[in-house]
Amino acid sequence: MTDPLPPFDAARRLLFGVAYQMLGSVADAEDTVQDAWLRWSAADRGDVADPRAWLVRTTTRLALDRLTSARARRETYVGPWLPEPLLTGGALPSTGSATAPDPADEVALGEQVSLALLVVLETLSPAERAVFVLREVFGLPAAEVGAALGRSEAAVRQLAHRAREHVEARRPRFDADRRAHREVTERFLAACLGGDVGALLAALAPGAVLVTDGGGRSKAALRPITGADKVARFLAAVASGGAALPGLRMELADVNGLPGVAAWTDAGPFVAVSLGVADGLVQQVLVVLNPDKLSGLGAGAAPA
Repeated sequence: MTDPLPPFDAARRLLFGVAYQMLGSVADAEDTVQDAWLRWSAADRGDVADPRAWLVRTTTRLALDRLTSARARRETYVGPWLPEPLLTGGALPSTGSATAPDPADEVALGEQVSLALLVVLETLSPAERAVFVLREVFGLPAAEVGAALGRSEAAVRQLAHRAREHVEARRPRFDADRRAHREVTERFLAACLGGDVGALLAALAPGAVLVTDGGGRSKAALRPITGADKVARFLAAVASGGAALPGLRMELADVNGLPGVAAWTDAGPFVAVSLGVADGLVQQVLVVLNPDKLSGLGAGAAPA
């Protein structure tokens, strides 16, 4: 029989998932979990009745502190801001734990992790976002959420109700069927690899919307592009330009819980693409090109 994991290691994936969905940033989430580890290391363990709840509470409060400064930085961001993509199904990003992560571990991100949802979460207030992540994504009890935020259970339920309504009103309506999503993504990837505008048009809905995030570090559209023809031509141009990059490889990958596309060059991660699919067509294309946001892609693709 194997020995149980120390409390921090047992909660590590949950803590990263909470921080990541609170912040939309792999790097900030890693730093938050590192800070939680330092506080846990310095804490008087004898006063901690429930280590998991203590760690979640600490991580949530640290993430809320970071969220305020992160939002201020985004006001001067060049072009559209998208959350940092994360390959799901791969190894957990490193944290300050003294125990090395098991390569078989997967990041605990709950059922709702898509980039499209994270974009919507950006429109919530910090308190609403924290409650939505803890209650709706990870299913924590209202009492535990209230303790993390210093609010009553009644206040938590009110915040949760408001956050749910806000998210439902703004959340894109995409198909949940994974097999259909994968089939459309495969067609989309093949069209991109061939630089085939006609095949891209066949994969895109007439009103498809493309959002690219270059952050001023990579060539990207400074505004969303709407319409299948414009989107197809933009993607074909990007694929054509990328083909000249040394060692370029573009693959189907599990991006934030759904089949997507990721690419690497000899220099490292190049792009992550998340698709919104409905009625057998691509409705939304979210493209992250900012190299500062691609650490979650690691060195290669995880199975889609």
